[in-house]
Amino acid sequence: MKKIGIYIHIPFCVKKCDYCDFLSFQNTTASLKDRYMKALGGELDAYAAGSISAGGERIDIREYEADTVFFGGGTPSLIAPELLCRMMDHIRKCFQLSPDAEISLEANPGTLSLENLIQYRQAGFNRVSLGIQSFDDRMLHILGRIHTAADADVAFGQAREAGFSNINIDLMFGIPGQTMECWMDSLSHALALNPEHISFYSLKFEEGTPFHDMLEKGILREVDDSLDRSMYHKAVETMQGSGPAGYTPPYIHYEISNASRPGFDCRHNMKYWSMGEYLGLGLGAHSYMNRERFSNLCDIEAYISAESGRIAWRYRNTTDDEVSEFIFTGLRKIDGISLKDYMERFGEPIQKRFALEISELAARGLVEIDSGSLRLTLQGIDISNTVLARFV
Repeated sequence: MKKIGIYIHIPFCVKKCDYCDFLSFQNTTASLKDRYMKALGGELDAYAAGSISAGGERIDIREYEADTVFFGGGTPSLIAPELLCRMMDHIRKCFQLSPDAEISLEANPGTLSLENLIQYRQAGFNRVSLGIQSFDDRMLHILGRIHTAADADVAFGQAREAGFSNINIDLMFGIPGQTMECWMDSLSHALALNPEHISFYSLKFEEGTPFHDMLEKGILREVDDSLDRSMYHKAVETMQGSGPAGYTPPYIHYEISNASRPGFDCRHNMKYWSMGEYLGLGLGAHSYMNRERFSNLCDIEAYISAESGRIAWRYRNTTDDEVSEFIFTGLRKIDGISLKDYMERFGEPIQKRFALEISELAARGLVEIDSGSLRLTLQGIDISNTVLARFV
């Protein structure tokens, strides 16, 4: 049976962070949340009742088994546990779920309680991703987060007490005013909690966000690029067990911005990086099935009121698109791209199409071919966007 991931977008926040450019809304009413969740249920029913159109064909959803479900946002933990639990029941009725499906919930400290976490766990959620970002209160204030470092510790402890044995912690570096010492203190704090997974991201000043406006006005300054890269390298070294903290067993750095204990890589996100099929439900949610990408409406009232057809656009990939996306996503994985997988997928060796690019990038020490894979070097990771653009 074919495998598919299901993404559920919950676009609500207590407060939208000043750096965030995700499709989400703050200070929304309980009525809007209720209407939105009903519309989500309607979208689920529509897919369950009929076949999916993707890649110019009709696809029977009953031919698929969902082995990952990911509730992202926004802040899914803002939704009443009863509604999220009901939504999980709804998903089970509409889709075949693998017995060992990874079912993830994004949550923020300050929106959780032990009682709620127990309800999530009883409903089948088995992975929780905590948007902590920093264990330094000054950094949290700069980022505009609603929680404190103490709140983060409490949330992690409650997740453990509720029975979650797969917990991710999101951390951010390159925050204005952040020093190496400050960053490493936060990372060491996170590692001391012994999470199964850590995501670590460099802050980006995305256009249209308050942070970008403050950068343009000189109110904020970006962290020096050399410091940003040093923070990244130190984090990788430390999590792999070769840094000053010497954590054992080490975490596996399996994707540019993600590390996990053995066997705890995020299976849902690996679908994105391996071009697996996934179906996105909810406002602005993206899908990829049968070589076609499609996305839902981004206007929340239009999404809620739609009686049928919430898809805003579709694009059927050409072979060139498929090749570029396979490389662009696959090179984010530390193991890189399997030359065998590429050959099986596209019917030719990768060197036939990209011999010049690979040769030039390898000569500069940015990529390497080893053990049957093409991968970025550490130097290549530092300028990954530049390297990846060569294959588009």
